[in-house]
Amino acid sequence: MRATWRGLPAKRHDVGLQPGLEVPAADGSPLVTDHYFPRAEGDFPTLLVRSPYGRGLPWGPMYGVLFAEQGFHVVLQSCRGTGGSGGRFHLWRNEPADGRATVEWLRGQPWFDGRLATIGPSYLGYVQWALALDPPPELKAMVVQVGLHDPHALFHAGGVLNLDTALAVGAGMTYQHRGTGPFLRATMRLQRRLRAITTARPLRRAYESALGEVPWLDEVMTHPDADDPYWTGASLAHAADRTTVPTGIVTGWHDVLADQAFEQYDRLRRAGCETALLVGPWTHTSALQQGWPEVFAESLAWLRTHLDGDPSDARPARVRVHVGGAQQWRDLPDWPPNAPAGAWYAAPGGRLTPDAPASASAPASASASASASASASASTEPAPLAAFRYDPADPTPSVGGRLLSRTAGARDNRRLEARDDVLTFTGPPLTTPVEVLGPVTARLTIATDTGHCDVFARLCDVGPDGRSTNVCDGVAPVLAGPDRPAEVTVAMSSTAHRFAAGHRIRWQISAGAHPRYARNPGTGASPAEATEFTPTRITLHAPSSLLLPQP
Repeated sequence: MRATWRGLPAKRHDVGLQPGLEVPAADGSPLVTDHYFPRAEGDFPTLLVRSPYGRGLPWGPMYGVLFAEQGFHVVLQSCRGTGGSGGRFHLWRNEPADGRATVEWLRGQPWFDGRLATIGPSYLGYVQWALALDPPPELKAMVVQVGLHDPHALFHAGGVLNLDTALAVGAGMTYQHRGTGPFLRATMRLQRRLRAITTARPLRRAYESALGEVPWLDEVMTHPDADDPYWTGASLAHAADRTTVPTGIVTGWHDVLADQAFEQYDRLRRAGCETALLVGPWTHTSALQQGWPEVFAESLAWLRTHLDGDPSDARPARVRVHVGGAQQWRDLPDWPPNAPAGAWYAAPGGRLTPDAPASASAPASASASASASASASASTEPAPLAAFRYDPADPTPSVGGRLLSRTAGARDNRRLEARDDVLTFTGPPLTTPVEVLGPVTARLTIATDTGHCDVFARLCDVGPDGRSTNVCDGVAPVLAGPDRPAEVTVAMSSTAHRFAAGHRIRWQISAGAHPRYARNPGTGASPAEATEFTPTRITLHAPSSLLLPQP
């Protein structure tokens, strides 16, 4: 492991392994479990790691071996219906009861000393929140790394089908627990057929050519409304509202679950629960790859503080973020820093200016909510700024950003911005650096000739060489006719970024990012069910503004 990641602490103990233990689930199904332990005398706390992705690579080495070397019993368990465990897997219905059943089993083990913590990324975060709904008294700490608490928000970001993520999750949940070979073959099939799958009419079940039948994937793609009874019980956000278990949160600026991590931190803070936040320059996957030394050190310090009562490695600040552009880490007392939002306005000629249009007053502070709102403009007829045509048959492509694929993260956007279906508004070269710390929001005034479209808004950093690099972005559905433009708010997530002197701030606007998001058919039909597509002419009106929190 240390040949893969430099900077890991020296091991303290040799490691033993009890593989293939069977722990009874809530319904009696056997949950296959591996027990890693330090080969040493004495009492050691226990880490519970419950996963639907199997117990082999990378989970056994990263969590079983590395943490056992540091003096923890590690219980690595395959969730119901995965990795050889009995029963049938379900995205959210079984985890609370099965987590409690596993703790009951732990109580009967001679090596369990009553000190318990949970740890893990992605869905391994979801099972932690499931246990926190009714936390056992033994649970002393949690570490949620790039973790999930709301499945609906994962699949329907901003009210739009998060298509690329849904397909990647479908491949991972269906094949990863079967072993490296089946998972890699499924991933390669998906990549080879990705274009055909994501442009199929209808989109529904087109993934079966690569993944086979995945009933739950079809269900999540065809239930876009968070209030649909289908999603009842799916979100575990309320667990953070009442837990007293100290919880460390880890995410990355380009993590597909970053907004969920920020929500978890905010709910824990408002509940008065001890918490800490680490945000690195990572995607969902690179946090556990290039970022692993930092993530491991942060997690280990949190566990030792709350299980061993050893705060010697703990950092003094509650929040630590990586500031893009400056390429530096910064300690903060809280997140967000409550910096005032400065408005930058779209102006004729593709200009972005801090000066409000003469006919518009500065907008009120925008909500940081991940939901989008649209209401008819009550002001005088707004002036058109620019227009473009979105054709679902030639959709605006996605470039970088919050994806699960290797193309995620910060990328050069110049080729994308050269397209006719992408608007850019760019500020002048900065004479002094500008820092943006907190949630970024776009307010747009939009009209369409079909009444239906999506709007994708992105903040970019343009260097002196013209390279345009994405910082953060967001998407929202739009209902707006040609005669009455609608005011649309797009939550563009959060960032910590410094625009250096000589750089320019750019606001990029389009009607999609495919296949990151499903194509809007322009007809009002469901993107998963649509077979007919209509090109849409979209007109941007003044006032339209980009709200940047600037300390």
